[in-house]
Amino acid sequence: MKRSAKAVWKGTVKDGSGVLTTQSTTLNETQYSFKSRFEEGVGTNPEELLAAAHAGCFTMKTSALLTEAGYNPETLETDCKISLVDGKITLSELTLNAKIPGISEEEFQKIAKDAKENCPVSQAFSFDKTLTANLIN
Repeated sequence: MKRSAKAVWKGTVKDGSGVLTTQSTTLNETQYSFKSRFEEGVGTNPEELLAAAHAGCFTMKTSALLTEAGYNPETLETDCKISLVDGKITLSELTLNAKIPGISEEEFQKIAKDAKENCPVSQAFSFDKTLTANLIN
């Protein structure tokens, strides 16, 4: 399986701007710029897209592992923060809030950790990854 996206940029890095389009067109000429990346401009940025990818992949992997273990998760909500420091992505911080009937705290933490370490996006990232997993009753 292959998925694709295209970026088009016009102008200098600080004064120019670009658009991103994904194969599915979920992003369809979505604006990005220096301001949307390093300041508070309108549009998306690569770090935001990495955060969405990591949150989505980790959450699906967690659901798959829970299902395999015989649990039926009611809600899995993951927030991901990507840190860009001195021009380098250094950290992905995952925070999971989950409502899963019948699971122990120990089993929940074990499954969440497995998902963090083994979801495909986690495996693609060479920088540090952290996880805070909260079981909500």
